Amino acid sequence: MKTKMSSRDKTFWAITIPVLVLFFTFNTLPMIKGFIYSFTNYRGYGSYDYVGLRNYIDLFTDARVGKSYLFTFKYALSGTVLVNVLALIMALGLNSKIRFKSALRGIYFVPNILGGLVIGYIFSFFFTYILPALGNALDIEFLKNSILASEKYAWIGVLIVGVWQAVAMNTIIYISGLQTVPREVYEASMLDGASKWREFWAITFPLVMPFVTINLVLSTKNFLMVFDQIMSLTRGGPAQSTESISYLIYRNGMDGGQFGFQSANAVLFFIVIVAISVFQMTVMNKKEEQL
Repeated sequence: MKTKMSSRDKTFWAITIPVLVLFFTFNTLPMIKGFIYSFTNYRGYGSYDYVGLRNYIDLFTDARVGKSYLFTFKYALSGTVLVNVLALIMALGLNSKIRFKSALRGIYFVPNILGGLVIGYIFSFFFTYILPALGNALDIEFLKNSILASEKYAWIGVLIVGVWQAVAMNTIIYISGLQTVPREVYEASMLDGASKWREFWAITFPLVMPFVTINLVLSTKNFLMVFDQIMSLTRGGPAQSTESISYLIYRNGMDGGQFGFQSANAVLFFIVIVAISVFQMTVMNKKEEQL
């Protein structure tokens, strides 16, 4: 028997269907087309031919691609560790009984509100002009030249900006986790005479482990996909020393006539991110069960 849809059901479908259409049009469909282009020699314009798995095979022999993966992994590993350590320290401080706690929680979150490109251009001016001028005035040798001009240390400048912007969101998640810890547990530890350090490792850290898992997965994914900071600070230089995978895909795919090849790179990169996320979730879930 046919059942008449209620007004609630009609509202549900009226909201859901447009969202699904938009999601498919701007997310799923481009992903499918990119996967198809990864098997072609498409340059981004004109005609193209199917080349099978040649693009995927060439990825493993391309030195520039390999260099970009090494840089991205180094950047993501360093950024993930720094962000989570700093965020947890800040969360512990902001969750404690201090004055102006609400105001401080608002101030530290400002970097996350600003756009990545805006922050990048500001720091680019700071690294290029302010710090060298300060180094010359104080006769500090390592500050006299812009860190962004150094093939060896430019990635550290990019890392500073990325960490500075990313730490706010992770701190919010850690604060949420700390607020779920019952106060009675801390009171019991005080009666047992536990030190603050012992209290952190035996009580706080195990109880916020699910939030550590969330932050590790999210921060690793975000650092692996770094683009804005590279675009505004170094544009992959000097000498391609800070060229991330995302920036290489954009640069050579859009401007370099390698649309098909970089589409294959994007598919491979997607698989790598998923594999790393699944690995992190598996390891951290086992860790949670042990604690």
